[in-house]
Amino acid sequence: MALINCPECKAAISDSAFKCPSCGHQVKKPKRTLFGKIVKIVFILFNLLMIYSIFAGMGASGDVINNAASDAERAGAALGAGMGAMMLGILWVVGDIIIGTLVFLTRPKA
Repeated sequence: MALINCPECKAAISDSAFKCPSCGHQVKKPKRTLFGKIVKIVFILFNLLMIYSIFAGMGASGDVINNAASDAERAGAALGAGMGAMMLGILWVVGDIIIGTLVFLTRPKA
């Protein structure tokens, strides 16, 4: 363990310290662990997948509704699209709560 000088108050502090014990100046920024980085990337990819799924599903259902032969087919496609969007929304919220909690729990601590 080597001693360095705090850039703010010039007190001698450990080179592994995140904050100066004298003045509280942040010397080093804490870093996320590998598992924390993976969880954060999974959170971002999950949200991108959900956004893509919503737009792809709505686009595909729009094609079916516009090309349907009868009113019953249009109504069925609209109902199915609404139910699918609702299920994706529920999955999105639950997934974000679970993965978001993991992101929060793996955040870097000083």
